[in-house]
Amino acid sequence: MAVAGASAESAAITTAGASDDDLFRTAGFSRTARGWEKCEDPGSVAYAPGEVAQRGDFNGDGRPDAVIYEGSTACAGMTGNVYTLLSQQPDGAWKVIDERIGLPRFLATKGAGGWPDIEVGGPGFCFPVLRWNGSEYALNRREYEGKPCS
Repeated sequence: MAVAGASAESAAITTAGASDDDLFRTAGFSRTARGWEKCEDPGSVAYAPGEVAQRGDFNGDGRPDAVIYEGSTACAGMTGNVYTLLSQQPDGAWKVIDERIGLPRFLATKGAGGWPDIEVGGPGFCFPVLRWNGSEYALNRREYEGKPCS
C-alpha cells in the first residue's frame, strides 16, 4: 500500500517509532504460535497473521503512524483482509485511529488534521472513501477508479 504524498524524509522520521510488539498490543493482538493474531480464525489454510504493512507519517504531524494487516476469510469474508491504522500521540502512546474489513488505499485528498482519505477496497466495483472528521473516519463518498459511483 502506498501512501499518497509520503516523502522519504517522513519515512525516515518514522522507521524507529515503535517496536512491532507495541503496535500489535495497542491494536489488541495476542502473540500465538502462528504469530500476532486478533481474528479468531479456526485454523484455515488461507489465514495470515498480523503484519506491520506500512509505516510513515501519514498525516504530516511529525509523529509515526502504522498500518497492520491480518488476513482471513473466516473473519473478513471475501475481502480476506482486516486493517488497523495506528498513530503515535503527543505523549508517545499509540492509538488505534481506524480498523475495518477491507484493503486500504490512502488517497491524495485529505480530511481534518491532514489525514488522507482512505478508499477501502474489496469485492465489487464501487468502494467507500472514508474521511477523517477529527474524531473518526466516516463515509465521505463512493468511488471506482477515481470516479463517483453508487
